[in-house]
Amino acid sequence: MRRLLSDRRPDWQKTIEAQGLGFHGNVPQGEDGRPYWDESVYYAFTMPEILELERVTEDLHGMCLEAVDHVITRERYADFRIADWLHEPIRQSWKRRDPHLFGRFDLCYDGAGHAKLLEYNADTPTSLVESSVIQWHWKEDVHPACDQWNSLHEKLIDRWLHISAPGAGIHFAFTRDEEAGEDALNAAYMMETAAQAGLPTRLLAIEDIGWDSGQRRFVDLQGQKIRRLFKLYPWEWLVTESFAALAIERQARTPWVEPLWKMLLSNKALLAVLWDMYPGHPNLLPAHLDGPRDLAAYVAKPLLGREGASIRIVQASETTTMPGDYGAEGYVYQEFWPLPDFEGRRPVLGSWVIGDESAGLGIRETSGLITGNTSSFVPHLIDS
Repeated sequence: MRRLLSDRRPDWQKTIEAQGLGFHGNVPQGEDGRPYWDESVYYAFTMPEILELERVTEDLHGMCLEAVDHVITRERYADFRIADWLHEPIRQSWKRRDPHLFGRFDLCYDGAGHAKLLEYNADTPTSLVESSVIQWHWKEDVHPACDQWNSLHEKLIDRWLHISAPGAGIHFAFTRDEEAGEDALNAAYMMETAAQAGLPTRLLAIEDIGWDSGQRRFVDLQGQKIRRLFKLYPWEWLVTESFAALAIERQARTPWVEPLWKMLLSNKALLAVLWDMYPGHPNLLPAHLDGPRDLAAYVAKPLLGREGASIRIVQASETTTMPGDYGAEGYVYQEFWPLPDFEGRRPVLGSWVIGDESAGLGIRETSGLITGNTSSFVPHLIDS
């Protein structure tokens, strides 16, 4: 695993915008004025390193599914601060095995030691367009003879075929509250993969979903029935909405994507549950819900935090804090495992899983200790 310099393509901004990454200019520049998409550097991996990351990703995915079963069987919902009225619907969603589509594991890896799980984005992961489309075109333009760990597009199409009835329509929802446009872009891209699978699709804002009380069904602005919904809107927000009870009731007939049971995987209490179930596992870090215990250095992560907000890193010499409004629901305390340092830059590897298979890699890079919403996305390739 190496970090290498690269010349930016002429008119690279127009190129990536033409390929779909229109929101990149809306993201505030990060450290040292770096753009969100930064192709002045890239990471090169060997094939054995990629094969190891693939194995780790699928192992972690299997462990997470076991963790869902563990939490439901032992009724550990309180650890996740999940309201009582949701316990039985979650159990039923898991019992039905409501179909899941995708997720992204954030890993710490330096090419030498064991990859360590930092967290799992299991409900509404983003940076999909960058990982699937933009960096692939970069590779084809700049390093056409090299390969890349990237089968995201093809596997998404196959997964839609696997979890959908032929010809079944799907609505794709995002929220207008995300002003940069990233959520709308990711929802639109996901809609494109479903359309390539031959499924009828419609895009809408979640704020535009209506309820037809006479027909007792959700509808779009045209009055069309919403049978299946892909929602780039997290369950922990949705269950606080006025229509939450109606949405939960609909899951028994037409479960939305991602399914309700993924509330147990998109919550960082998962990190403590995994450590309870697999203590000492080489790809996990010690994590606890009742405090840092005997951890000499630790990261306090809000159970429902996003993009690094409200995270606190406590070391003997210093404490580093990221501003934010999360944490009211509680924290998990995970051992602090420093990101590898490549010439002052620290990468987090976003390892994607589609269905039950590993599918590709996206890398976010920062000069600090915490990866946030302005951290740059940099491409990668396989060079040997």
